[in-house]
Amino acid sequence: MSALQLLWVPVLLCLTHAWFCHGACVEVDSDTEAVLGQGFKLGCISCKMRGEVPASATVEWMFMAKGESEFTQIYIYADLTGTITDDRFDERLAWNGSKKTEDVQDGSIYILNVTFNDTGTYRCFFDRILVFPNYEYRTNATKFISINVVGKATRGMASILSEIMMYVSIIGLQLWLLVEMVYCYRKIAAAGEEALRESEAEYLAITSESKDNCAGVTVAE
Repeated sequence: MSALQLLWVPVLLCLTHAWFCHGACVEVDSDTEAVLGQGFKLGCISCKMRGEVPASATVEWMFMAKGESEFTQIYIYADLTGTITDDRFDERLAWNGSKKTEDVQDGSIYILNVTFNDTGTYRCFFDRILVFPNYEYRTNATKFISINVVGKATRGMASILSEIMMYVSIIGLQLWLLVEMVYCYRKIAAAGEEALRESEAEYLAITSESKDNCAGVTVAE
């Protein structure tokens, strides 16, 4: 195992520990471009800082349409039940977050049949209660998502950058493998040359010894 691989071992162990010990919760930003007539996921994730502590949470969604100045409640999720509270989204919102638990960390919802009127700013509000042995602690988190509705899907900048980074990672990995191959080849070649020199020296020593022995035999005669 090379020195570079050894350096990665503690990093991988740390990531593995974080994955299992903290419930594999990762806060990812929501997409911001919806397509007319299609479905769209409004992503909202709020991870607990103490994954081992039991908790319960409610999630409230608010909406401020383009041109408006105030937010209006459109959806509330509490006690494992989601409720649409705005007629503009009647039968068009569905819960897309954490399932079968009151310990909600993913508060995402899904908009069906997107319209241009859905353009605007959405606010996701987490109200969480952490339950410790002797007391309860209340905390909250708020996230804002600005959505733009377009008539036809376009590639977002985030998607393009993600693809670029993927190719950069692949090229970097290939270069690293090439360096490792060259290093191993040179090491093997050097070992082979050393072994060849040792064999040559041994052969010369044996030849010299044979000549000395032959000379000794001739003198004795």
